[in-house]
Amino acid sequence: MNVDEKINLISRNTQEIITPDELKKLIETKKQPVVYIGTSVTGRPHVGYFVWAIKVADFLKSGFKVKILLADLHGALDNCPWDLLSKRYAYYSVVIKEMLKSAGADITHLEIIKGSDFQMSKEYVLDLFRLSTQTPIHDAHKAASDVVKFGDNPKLSGLIYPLMQALDEEYLKVDIQYGGVDQRKIMMYAREYLPKAGYKSRIEIMTPLIPGLSAGGKMSSSDPNSKIDLIEETTAIKSKLNKAFCPEKEIEGNGVLAFCKYVLMTIKSDSKEVFEIKRPEKFGGNISFKNYEELETAYVKGKLHPMDLKVGVAEEIDKLLSPIRNAFIDKQELIKEAYPAK
Repeated sequence: MNVDEKINLISRNTQEIITPDELKKLIETKKQPVVYIGTSVTGRPHVGYFVWAIKVADFLKSGFKVKILLADLHGALDNCPWDLLSKRYAYYSVVIKEMLKSAGADITHLEIIKGSDFQMSKEYVLDLFRLSTQTPIHDAHKAASDVVKFGDNPKLSGLIYPLMQALDEEYLKVDIQYGGVDQRKIMMYAREYLPKAGYKSRIEIMTPLIPGLSAGGKMSSSDPNSKIDLIEETTAIKSKLNKAFCPEKEIEGNGVLAFCKYVLMTIKSDSKEVFEIKRPEKFGGNISFKNYEELETAYVKGKLHPMDLKVGVAEEIDKLLSPIRNAFIDKQELIKEAYPAK
């Protein structure tokens, strides 16, 4: 794979790269660049995580080393109960790795790292204090505003969150931080403030957040109606897709179509498979699509009904989640401990 092919693969389905020139130079000059994505161990991961799982697979195919930070301390800073951190870390450790394999990632050059394993070192804490003396409260709040759940009575912890995420770039020894576009303000904070702490700025790469299954919002762990858990049962998958917001001929805010674009059709394209939707003969019979553009065109022209799309997507999601569910067959106690019933 040459430089241009690597850049094209890394850039596909991204919303912003800061900066493309830096990315090109990195790929041209470093044999195995290092990228990381962090996820705090809070709510239960859902199928929206497949967007970044596929991007992780893209980085791995392009010759990168990928570090996934399971940020337990960040979880606590964002209101995860302290007594649940270790169990949620254990849950994430299993579910994230299984998701990546289901997405087609070769995890040979993948490393999963626990945040507290390095974020409590003397050097890290001193740097955190140093960064706190250089960061106005306004800037810390602004950086965290799209990620941290501040609520009506904000905690100081929310202001620490972006400072730590910036330092993670240095302590993980990475060239790139990758995340959803909701991380943009924190990434821009890191670009500005890491040099003030004596460290270089990194390349920042962002992918879009896909709409949820309900109208008017992103897919979110805090809204059970908007998302499908990574270990959701078949009946629940079909039920949630059946109720999903999927207006006929409309693309805007359509979470079902967005999932097709950023997940299903990307996986199908990489594996050189078509997406076949089964329909009764009276409704035109089975229909198949080679790429997302074909699918979108058929949908907008009314040649594909929302209910047929939902049924087809439900089947594909069920296939993706089947191996993840299987990995948890003997781990029901872990699920209960990580996410106890309220």
